[in-house]
Amino acid sequence: MQRCPIHPKDDGRGATCVSISITNAAALLTRTVSARIPTAYGAFQLFHYQSARDGKEHLALVMGDVTGSAGALTRVHSECMTGDTFGSLRCDCGEQLHMAMQRIAEAGSGVIIYLRQEGRGIGLAQKLRAYNLQDEGYDTVDANLMLGHQADEREYWAAADILRDLGVAGVRLLTNNPAKIEELRRYGINVVERVALQPSVHGDNAAYLQTKVTRMRHLLQLPAAPATLAGSTLTPDLAARVRLLQERGWRHFAQTRTPFVTLAYAQSLDGSLAATPGKPLALSGAAALTLTHALRAAHDAILVGVGTVLADDPRLTVRLVAGADPQPVVLDSTLRTPATARLFDHPRGVWLFTTERSCPCDRAALAARGADITVLPADAAGRVELAALLATLAQRGVRTLMVEGGATVLSGFVAAHLVNYAVVTLAPRLVGGLHAFQHSLNGAAPQLAQVAYTQAGADLIVWGEPQWLATPV
Repeated sequence: MQRCPIHPKDDGRGATCVSISITNAAALLTRTVSARIPTAYGAFQLFHYQSARDGKEHLALVMGDVTGSAGALTRVHSECMTGDTFGSLRCDCGEQLHMAMQRIAEAGSGVIIYLRQEGRGIGLAQKLRAYNLQDEGYDTVDANLMLGHQADEREYWAAADILRDLGVAGVRLLTNNPAKIEELRRYGINVVERVALQPSVHGDNAAYLQTKVTRMRHLLQLPAAPATLAGSTLTPDLAARVRLLQERGWRHFAQTRTPFVTLAYAQSLDGSLAATPGKPLALSGAAALTLTHALRAAHDAILVGVGTVLADDPRLTVRLVAGADPQPVVLDSTLRTPATARLFDHPRGVWLFTTERSCPCDRAALAARGADITVLPADAAGRVELAALLATLAQRGVRTLMVEGGATVLSGFVAAHLVNYAVVTLAPRLVGGLHAFQHSLNGAAPQLAQVAYTQAGADLIVWGEPQWLATPV
C-alpha cells in the first residue's frame, strides 16, 4: 500500500493515519483499504478513508499515477444519493460525477474525492424536506434556510488531507463553484486551474441551476429561456428517457472512443418523410417537436445531409427546451450548401464534410462564410465515408451524434451498421411520399431490440437498439 507523505502512522493493520491540517491537529483521517474498481470509463483504484473527526467514511477514486502531480485533474464531489444513484433530474450532481469520470479517463489520470455530505451537508432526510419546499416555489437556498440550515454547510478539510495523502501537489479542479476553490486553497491545496463542467439544462433543473448562478456564485453559462408551443411540455417520463440516453452515449464513448450515434427522425404511418422530394413537410406535433429539441440538447453534435439543408434550410438549434445547441454537421460530398443557408448563422458555426469531388473554389467561398470544411475520403458511391467521419468527430471530442436525416443519410448509417440507437416518431397520418429508406441496406435490415413505446401528444415514439440480421456485403 502506498503510504501518505505527511504524518504517517501505521496502526499495524495496514491502515495509514493522517493528521488533519489547520482545523484540528488531533483529529485523524485513516486510510483503511483500497481496491480496483473497473467502470465503463476504465479501471480506477478506490481508496477508503475513515474520519475520526466527523465519524464518516470518505472515498477517493483514482486513475493512474497522481503522486507528485502538480496539476492532477480532480473532482471534489459531495454525495448526492438522489442524483448519483437514482439519476434524479432535479440537480446536476450525477451528471457532473459521470462527466468527471469521463474527463479523467480521457486524460489518463486523476482523482475524484467523494465526500459524505449529502444535501450540501444537511443530510438526506433534510434534503428531501428541502425538495418539498422547492416544489412549493422556494429556491434551493431559501429551502435550506427555512429548515434552519445554512445555504451550504459543506466542509473541505477531508478533501485537502486526502489529496495530501495521495501525494498530489496541485490540482486542476473540475468545478463550477468558486467557493470550492477558495476552501481548498485555504487548506493549503494549490489549485492551478478551474476546469468547467457544463451540465445539461432542462425543465427539471433550470431553476435550480439559475439559483446556483445568482445566489451561490456558480460559474455557468445558462441558455436563454426556451420558446414555447401549445402542448409542448416535455413529460417527466420523456425527460428521463432523454437523460438515460445521454448517459448511455457517454458510457459508449468512454468504452469505445467512437461517437454514440442516435438516429432520430419523424415519419408518417406509411413511412414517408416528405410528400415530395426537396420540399419540407411538418409531420410532428408540438409535444414531439419538443422531444426532438430535448434530444438535440442531449447530444454533442447533430448531423444532416445537404439535401435536408436545401429542402428545409434548418437552424439545428435548441429552442423549445432549455439546453445547449449541438454542433451542426452537414454531409455535402460536392458542396451544394448555399452560402445563404441559416446554418451559417448558427452560434457554434457549421462543420461541412465533403470529398475531393467538391470544387476548391466552393470550399474557399463557404470557408469565407465561416464554415469549418473538412475533406474526407469518399465511399464507393462518391459520398463522404462515414467511418472516417466518425473517427474525425471523435478526435474533435464529439461523444454523441444525433442523425436527423434525410433519407440518403439515414440509409447510409443503417447500411453501414453505424447506428447505436433509434428514436422514431410516428405521426398519425398517411402521406404516400418519400420514404425514410430509399436505398439498399446491403441486405441487412435491422430490427429494434429493447423496444419502448411512448406517446408525445398524438404522435407515437418508438425507442430501441438496432440489431442487424445479416452482415453488409
